[in-house]
Amino acid sequence: MSATLATASYIGATILFILSLGGLSNPESSRRGNLYGMIGMTIAVLATVSGPHVTSAGYAWIVGAMVVGGSIGLYASRVVRMTQMPELVALMHSLVGLAAMLVGFANYIDPAASAEFTGAAKSIHEMEIYIGILIGAVTFTGSVIAFGKLSGKIGGKTLLLPGRHWLNLAGLLVVIWFGREFLHAESISDGMMPLIVMTVISLLFGIHMVMAIGGADMPVVISMLNSYSGWAAAATGFMLSNDLLIVVGALVGSSGAILSYIMCRAMNRNFISVIAGGFGSEGGAPAPTGGVQPAGEVNPILAAETAELLRESKNVIIVPGYGMAVAQAQHTVYEITKVLREKGVNVRFGIHPVAGRMPGHMNVLLAEAKVPYDIVLEMDELNEDFPDTDVAMIIGANDIVNPAAEEDPTSPIAGMPVLQVWKAKTSIVMKRSMATGYAGVDNPLFYKDNNRMLFGDAKKMLDEVLAALKA
Repeated sequence: MSATLATASYIGATILFILSLGGLSNPESSRRGNLYGMIGMTIAVLATVSGPHVTSAGYAWIVGAMVVGGSIGLYASRVVRMTQMPELVALMHSLVGLAAMLVGFANYIDPAASAEFTGAAKSIHEMEIYIGILIGAVTFTGSVIAFGKLSGKIGGKTLLLPGRHWLNLAGLLVVIWFGREFLHAESISDGMMPLIVMTVISLLFGIHMVMAIGGADMPVVISMLNSYSGWAAAATGFMLSNDLLIVVGALVGSSGAILSYIMCRAMNRNFISVIAGGFGSEGGAPAPTGGVQPAGEVNPILAAETAELLRESKNVIIVPGYGMAVAQAQHTVYEITKVLREKGVNVRFGIHPVAGRMPGHMNVLLAEAKVPYDIVLEMDELNEDFPDTDVAMIIGANDIVNPAAEEDPTSPIAGMPVLQVWKAKTSIVMKRSMATGYAGVDNPLFYKDNNRMLFGDAKKMLDEVLAALKA
């Protein structure tokens, strides 16, 4: 393929990627957005492999790598459950960071790549390598730690080292100083030591940064790492002089940054404060500091009584959370919704921007269960409707329906926008126990007079509610 044809293919792929991002912004067009993305990536790969920079001697390696990678991806798509999607996304981000690191080192030690640049162009190219490896290293280890936290292999509790900000500042100064040494290196062997030192510091920073972020801020971390992976890809594009990789990386990086901003607004959080150390603690544990301890009696309810309340309601709002994902109860939720709507009940879903473990987690689960898009609404669209709601049914959510965010200024989650389920005539919380949510903050909702607690596995309890509704 000629260079002109490859460039034209890159432009076409870029347009498809932009259309893909536009499609993914809405549940109804998300399938079309995914299709655009897949077609664009296919064109990009074929254009790159067939381009003038790839020789026939490298085809065997490329095909072999694609077969291995494709097989792993196909296997993951078949065995990974929807509840495991957040940690899978984090793991994929780590691979982008690792690729950026490896490409950076390979590009630096390749004599042919270095020979193309002289003078100021050589310094700029080496700076691209240095920054690309730095971003890749932070993304790699940060994503691995995020994977560990989301999968439960690492606790959600924050790890705040003494003087951590000074440690980060010292690391940054060392990285800058070694960057200067790297740019002034006379040979590849001389530049390797500063590059390795910077890489080690960046790897440690990635670990330190995410370990200091608490469980409640993990959705922001996922979108943040998504942004980092995009910038790592863009840096790799600069290293390889690949225009498409630069553009695509910038698209992913900027969209991830915008999403991180949106997530922080949804939690009333400052992005810098999230990076400096989140408010989450280990899930299921008492909040470490702040907050007034809730008081009162818990009012339990049975599945049959829940079904009766739902049957007699005119307006019902269902608030799904991570507990629904863990129990894989979304299909039963759809069946209950279907039965209630057939009886003339107005059923809607209230989605908090940070419900679950990654942005859009609940939307994906409900879409998988065939819940109609038009009854799945965002928090801001529904909060004013709770006073006119007969039953607000909370399935495995906790922090996103915690009234302490509005009523207790000393609470660790004070100021975080939440779904005001307690304003409904009756709220029903489905939980296995009275344990706190991922943020480690007690929930006064459980003790309110108009609240009922339906204890047990969400799938089992919802099956019983469905059976009672159909009886």
